[in-house]
Amino acid sequence: MVRSTVLVAALVLAVLAGQVAADGHETDPAVLQADEITHDSQSGITTALGSVTLTTRGYVLEADSLVYDRPGDRVTASGGVVVVDSEGQTLHSDRIEVTGDLREGVIEGIRLLLSNGARLAASRAERSDGRITVMERAVYSPCELCPDDPDDLPVWQLRARSVSHDEETRDITYRDVTLEVFGIPVAYSPFMRHPDPTVERRTGFLVPNYGRSSTLGAYVRMPYYIELSPARDLTVTPIITREEGPVLSAEYRELMATGDILVEGSVAHAKARHNSGRLKGGRDTRWHLKANGLWMADSRTHLGADVHRSSDDSYLSRFGISSLDTLVSDAFVEHFDGRSYAGASGYLYQGLRPIDDPGQIPLVAPLLTYSYLTPPSKTGSTASVDSSLLVLTRSDGTDSRRFSTGVAWQAPFLTTDGQHFSTRISLRGDAYHASDVPLADRKQSGFVSRFIPEGLVEWRYPFARMSDTSHQLLEPMAMVVWSPNGGNPRNIPNEDGQDFEFDEVNLFSTNRFPGLDRVEGGLRINYGLRLGQYGHDSGHYELFLGQAWRARDDSTFDESQGLSGHFSDYVGRLQINPFPYFDMLYRFRMSDEFKSLYRSELGVNVGTDDANLELSYVRLDEETDPIIYPLRERAQINTGAVFRLIDNWTLTGSWRGDVDRGESVLYGSTLAYRDECVEMSLSGERRFTRAMDYNPETVIIFRIRLATLG
Repeated sequence: MVRSTVLVAALVLAVLAGQVAADGHETDPAVLQADEITHDSQSGITTALGSVTLTTRGYVLEADSLVYDRPGDRVTASGGVVVVDSEGQTLHSDRIEVTGDLREGVIEGIRLLLSNGARLAASRAERSDGRITVMERAVYSPCELCPDDPDDLPVWQLRARSVSHDEETRDITYRDVTLEVFGIPVAYSPFMRHPDPTVERRTGFLVPNYGRSSTLGAYVRMPYYIELSPARDLTVTPIITREEGPVLSAEYRELMATGDILVEGSVAHAKARHNSGRLKGGRDTRWHLKANGLWMADSRTHLGADVHRSSDDSYLSRFGISSLDTLVSDAFVEHFDGRSYAGASGYLYQGLRPIDDPGQIPLVAPLLTYSYLTPPSKTGSTASVDSSLLVLTRSDGTDSRRFSTGVAWQAPFLTTDGQHFSTRISLRGDAYHASDVPLADRKQSGFVSRFIPEGLVEWRYPFARMSDTSHQLLEPMAMVVWSPNGGNPRNIPNEDGQDFEFDEVNLFSTNRFPGLDRVEGGLRINYGLRLGQYGHDSGHYELFLGQAWRARDDSTFDESQGLSGHFSDYVGRLQINPFPYFDMLYRFRMSDEFKSLYRSELGVNVGTDDANLELSYVRLDEETDPIIYPLRERAQINTGAVFRLIDNWTLTGSWRGDVDRGESVLYGSTLAYRDECVEMSLSGERRFTRAMDYNPETVIIFRIRLATLG
């Protein structure tokens, strides 16, 4: 019979897709195609035979035959039934029979391919009450089947006597369910329930983690997730450890239209210990809290706060929460307006090192800052204003209050032959009120002020040459800076200029000290040379070498920092990237006579995504900082390797060692498997760090995650 296309009444759509409203009015039509379509007006039965295709509302149904019994309010599709929805999910069945309102129905021989690649098969599915579908003798797996042997068993699958889906509660319930791995039963439960794939979040248990360490012993983490609202949730994680007892951890998250909040913390009733690690009997309550929040009053005004505290110095490290040695809490508000910025903040610190004295740790509040940069003029020049107010207090030590303001003008200039000049003139004034400032033989308190004029001229002259395969660059550069000598009176405390390191990054800084408390003075010249060759397709080589000269010695710098004499140490870097799978960076600081290396940093990366090796080496010379503490000469090596093995297996390893002492600091390895349906890993790590009650330990962790199940 000639194939025909017929636009059927909306009643057929109602039968197969529930498209008739309660008042009986028609909605969307459907298109039915078949080799033969007949209708018996006496019996009210419509029959479609041969290559039946029904298209409606994003669904396509194909079958050998379709029968609509209007008086019985029932539709039956049979013979190679295939249903495809708009999301790409495909249903195969031997026979489908449903009522016109879709409240009752039976599907025989169901095989379902979901849009995420998961598969579900059952001998029979029955729909009742218009919302509950029950599948008998069902098998579910998200694992892809072997293309060479589709009958081969998947990596894992769930096999259940029955599976029911409640569309109203959006729950999937299993009865007599067994987890099979490569066809071998490994776990059984008489009952299991989880939300269906349409549910993004739902209160319930998450996947547990198992591990073992020489410090905590065997432990298990059992996270429980609580959905408080669409924008708020809470995860409570009891942790059971063999050596230290139970630990309770929690994380709260909230997302708002104008910001977000994250609060996490833990508490343990653990064995009481001295700072040396020796047990002192009984138990102590130990805890930590970490929270941060950000709010946007409008697009230009932000408010935020961070809280990070711990009950004692070693809790975070002992329980594997964090390796930080300083915890920072702060609060801030900031406002952006065109080319200006204003901010107010405060900082509270907690030191976790054995040498930290709580009385010497400062409270910084408030810290007020303001900056403004004018738009560039026609010649490119700009002017700027920077001001700040700082109040710093200690319970036992130096207190200081500082007001600083400065103005600057700078302008670039480019010559016709490619020379680039930049000039800058600035004036800054600082006013301090400090108390208990330690001097050589006494402590001093009172007011002190200073004015720091400064001028500079910077010059760069790049020479470039092109070829068919690469281009070369030679760029000499120099900077002449002048400011008065002696800009650091002894009674100005050094609070924000202690973390100092001379390298090629800050060689061309006018003030290499961070912060404002310490400044460089006198006439000085910074100069350097950059050489480079850059291949068009591959090959990248670059060398930079530079030095600083000053007209007179400056006792502001310690001799070990490389800047105290007329000529500074040389600083530089060497980058080598001859082909895509090799990259090396070497940074150094050496004496002005090229005789001694004071700092060496080497980083090498070799390999592809399938096999990769990273190596870094750091060597620092002995330093004596009168403000902090002396540091011995030290050298350390870090290595890491990643190997992607066959069949989704990955092996990673790392090692960190103290070269001078000939000792390992840390080493570990992870064997992991990952495919579309399962992720699992076995990790082992040995740490040799020793501090207070935190001793060297070995940690072994096993993790597994089944796709779509957590």
